[in-house]
Amino acid sequence: MLAYLSLAAILFSIGMFGVITRRNVIGIMMSLELMFNAVNINFVAFNKFIVTDSLLGQIFSAFIIVVAAAEAVVGLAIVLLLYRNWQGINSDQVNVMKW
Repeated sequence: MLAYLSLAAILFSIGMFGVITRRNVIGIMMSLELMFNAVNINFVAFNKFIVTDSLLGQIFSAFIIVVAAAEAVVGLAIVLLLYRNWQGINSDQVNVMKW
């Protein structure tokens, strides 16, 4: 169990570092996906080793995968909008979308 939790902690840390340091919106979205996958590993590991008779961890993981797919679709639509209007996808340009 310790190996799974260590792997999830490392993946989550790499994803958090990517979200904080990236300026490219696509890189930020990839880092968010990495963080979602780390959470999925935690859910499945806890389900396997603590509650072995239930499928709750797998159900939550499937739900997170669906939410991540929806987030990717909406995020890519925003990236396309940014690129069409301002010819760049840096996160510094996102503040121009404010009212």
